[in-house]
Amino acid sequence: MRGKRFSIGLRATLAIVAVALFATDTPAVAQETVLFSFNSTDGLNPVAGLIFDGAGNLYGTTLYGGANNYGAVFELTPSTGGRWKETVLHSFNLNGTDGYRPYGGLIFDGSGNLYGTTFYGGANGEGTAYELTPMAGGRWKEKVLHSFAANGTDGYNPTASLIFDGVGNLYGTTFYGGANSSGTVFELKRAAGGSWKEKVLHNFTGADGDFPFASLIFDGSGNLYGTTIEGGDSGDGTVFELAPSTGGSWTETVLQNFSGADGDLPYAGLIFDGSGNLYGATLNGGTYGNGTVFELTSSAGGIWTETVLHSFVGISDGSYPYGTLIFDTFGNLHGTTYYGGAHSDGTVFELTPAGGGNWTETVQHSFDNTNKDGYYPQAGLILDAVGNLYGTTEYGGSQNYGAVFRFAP
Repeated sequence: MRGKRFSIGLRATLAIVAVALFATDTPAVAQETVLFSFNSTDGLNPVAGLIFDGAGNLYGTTLYGGANNYGAVFELTPSTGGRWKETVLHSFNLNGTDGYRPYGGLIFDGSGNLYGTTFYGGANGEGTAYELTPMAGGRWKEKVLHSFAANGTDGYNPTASLIFDGVGNLYGTTFYGGANSSGTVFELKRAAGGSWKEKVLHNFTGADGDFPFASLIFDGSGNLYGTTIEGGDSGDGTVFELAPSTGGSWTETVLQNFSGADGDLPYAGLIFDGSGNLYGATLNGGTYGNGTVFELTSSAGGIWTETVLHSFVGISDGSYPYGTLIFDTFGNLHGTTYYGGAHSDGTVFELTPAGGGNWTETVQHSFDNTNKDGYYPQAGLILDAVGNLYGTTEYGGSQNYGAVFRFAP
């Protein structure tokens, strides 16, 4: 097995994309706009994706920065003149209880509370799942729901966002830990007195995948789907399904073993189309070694067939897609690449169905670190109701600490 490729100090990321369709008061124009540039006090280096609330405000996390330089949760509110106002909702702290270094993004529950994960921190120093509750006066109160532990049973170091099921239970992945030190899938259930109880649903073994990085998704039958960046038959990563069984157990099925030529290192999460096909991206592999976009189609007997929709060339069309993809209302796929494009600083790209199973890629924006643009986007994108795309870049902006941008196709 190859060495673990993830390090908190490297440019590896999740891309948990919450697709929210909310209108904004900004008319669509064919350009990219930096909505906010981070500085040394309000957060540094956003690597996760964004989410909207019902009023059109944006929420996200930064890996560093905040009051204690251990990461922050922020809100961006549109104001007059096209400007956006940032508010730091929580600054993480290395104090033995709070988590820190939030690689994962956020989700809302129906009451307006935010949930997320941190890679480090908590009671055991190995990461947390947390909740942020809005309070009077615009304050937010944080509660650690679970402190992960490197104890040979629990998973630890979660990198992905959480998801809810229909009854309010939370689900996620840990990059390390579990019975085989290859990562886990876990569930958090509400318990008496406002506490939460964690249960490990699956321990990866290496043969069925190593190191799940991205968030999970549900299908309509309650099955979970996700990716691991390594492991499987060739060690190049897998796509897996977890199906609930009687007695509370879950059965895992590997749907795809990547082999390099068809993709390698699937850091990105998965999305469904309306027909139940799965779509994702791999960081490396493909024809040119710069990553792929793939589709998995199911057929009788539980067989899934992979099709590579696009192999990234490199400088011309982008390379190394970390983030999860998103569909627009016309059936086109949109995503980001960390490198490549006209300035080698990353891209926003679109894949359009071209008939006969072919897809045409278009670079919609090439990021540029020479003109105060953001650059190196790790996360995927979200859409508003008029088709504008929003995302984050790890670096760039006026202070070179990262940016939030809007792209209007």
